Amino acid sequence: MNEEIRSLEPKELWNNFADLNAVPRPSKKEERVIEFIKNFGNKLQLETQVDETGNVLIRKLATAGMEDRKPIVLQAHLDMVHQKNNDTDFDFDTSGIEMYVDGDWVRAKGTTLGADNGLGAASMMAILESKEIAHPELEALFTIDEETGMTGAKNLNPSMLKGDILLNLDTEEDDEIGIGCAGGVDITALRDYELEDTPDNSVGYKITVKGLQGGHSGMDIIKGLANANKLLTRVLYDSNKDFGLRLAEFDGGGLRNAIPRESKAVVAIDRSNTETFLNETLVKVREIKTEFSSLEPNLDIEITEVDVPAKVMKVEDQQDVIRALSAAHNGVYRMSPDIEGLVEASNNIASVKIADGKVKINCLTRSSVESSKNDLAHSLQAAFELAGFKVKLSGEYPGWAPNPDSAILKVLDELYQKQNNEKADIAACHAGLECGIIGNHYPEMDMISFGPTIRGAHSPDERASISSAKKYWQFLLEVLKNIPKK
Repeated sequence: MNEEIRSLEPKELWNNFADLNAVPRPSKKEERVIEFIKNFGNKLQLETQVDETGNVLIRKLATAGMEDRKPIVLQAHLDMVHQKNNDTDFDFDTSGIEMYVDGDWVRAKGTTLGADNGLGAASMMAILESKEIAHPELEALFTIDEETGMTGAKNLNPSMLKGDILLNLDTEEDDEIGIGCAGGVDITALRDYELEDTPDNSVGYKITVKGLQGGHSGMDIIKGLANANKLLTRVLYDSNKDFGLRLAEFDGGGLRNAIPRESKAVVAIDRSNTETFLNETLVKVREIKTEFSSLEPNLDIEITEVDVPAKVMKVEDQQDVIRALSAAHNGVYRMSPDIEGLVEASNNIASVKIADGKVKINCLTRSSVESSKNDLAHSLQAAFELAGFKVKLSGEYPGWAPNPDSAILKVLDELYQKQNNEKADIAACHAGLECGIIGNHYPEMDMISFGPTIRGAHSPDERASISSAKKYWQFLLEVLKNIPKK
């Protein structure tokens, strides 16, 4: 299957991507891929080091005639988001990604593809092993744990890098040159609740929200896609108010940076209310499906009878939790007043887990402006604390402030126009790139971000454009040849 991938052009890029994707590399579990990249550098007899955090740095001297150019840093992250469809039997901890070609797209079988940021890392591997690609003195920095905390970039040794220019290869539109990104903060809300025996004469039901697109909680948040946790909360809110619904379990979402695609709850309804509950809830479901018909054509909300749960949440606790989830903001919070079309601040209610007397809610709040990030974070904190939650803010990372006067930006802007006969989209993005963090360590370093077109990142619909990868590769090679002189 992956042999089909290896036959694609440019072969040096796709072959290295196939090699990388054969190595399990979920965030927080990068030991095997760290060893893989370290061995890769050593086999090439290039200076290779691994820092205490697990970031891998490989240095390569300039090719003949490029010694007078400014030294550069190529940077990409090794970890990947591990998401799969519920009906896909796959273990990210032990298996490589199973890929296939679908027209102009490379996809994975029911899982995330790892093109984010595997294509960037594979690009660096191809340049390191090449004897023909012209480039200045370079450092290839492979960071870890970008997707779940950016701890690799955060803990980078401030004396590790020597380059003057950083090329971050983690942008997902091939006509975009990135000059800024959002910062973020994780919000975790925790509380206990009392369990009660399920009332007599109850009927058990499972309510399941599924079929949503999901996607990247930064780049895709502007699309207004449905969040499974919020949709399920809407159903529970009305049923709690109108039919005395009792909640036993809630399990929705997973990764902080992925818009939840699926969510489910187990509830109990008094037998005398079941007919009305089913009829009225189906009306609510039709309303929701109509509301999202153009954005979420595959949305499905199922209600199936199950065994009656033995225990349910105490009524007062249940009302507090459901109200808090209803009040908590999800989606775009503020658009940038300075950059047209840029989301300034947003929140993703990424994960809700309710079972066995414990509630845990995880959110990822993003903003390119520190003050609006703090405003939204405090708004969410207040909503949860009013409902008796203990709230922790953690994993904060800075944004990357745009520099329209960047010297390397001028180089890329001119090269893109020359190569494509049109201007690139020079923009900041509403996602977390490591440039902001690395920039804190190296404030004098000139930074830019670009990459091939990837769709559906952080979801099993992730796919990479074959024609775009070729375009991006040709652009990268031209950039390397045109790095300014020292």
